[in-house]
Amino acid sequence: MKKNLHTIILIDDNEADNFLHQIIIKDTDESIQIVTFQNAEKALLHLAQQHSSDTPPPALILLDINMPAMNGWEFLEAYRKLDDTCKKHIVVVMLTTSPNPDDETKARNNPDVRDFISKPLSSEILEKLVRDYFSTQL
Repeated sequence: MKKNLHTIILIDDNEADNFLHQIIIKDTDESIQIVTFQNAEKALLHLAQQHSSDTPPPALILLDINMPAMNGWEFLEAYRKLDDTCKKHIVVVMLTTSPNPDDETKARNNPDVRDFISKPLSSEILEKLVRDYFSTQL
């Protein structure tokens, strides 16, 4: 069963990319709530805190690979350890500039990752994600 797209978490250390992606998301559907993190560890903490409260989890996480401190792969290792009830309604998509073809293969083989997309996000890509994974039509 598809779910509604109500909240997107952007996890990317690049402030300019986050800014651009926020504009694209809001231009596509201004009702979507956007939460940004330039630090993957803070994003994990946020997800764990949301799970322990009554706040609904995000519907979509757009995750960069190459970040300092904790990269996208390390985030996914820690994310895997979160309670399944926390993760079951979240769609994780890798959104990256990584030129390494092994990254796409690794992402497609990761059970927590639903898609692998090259930056930048566009309204067409966002609309495709919505069609593929969510019941909301933009």
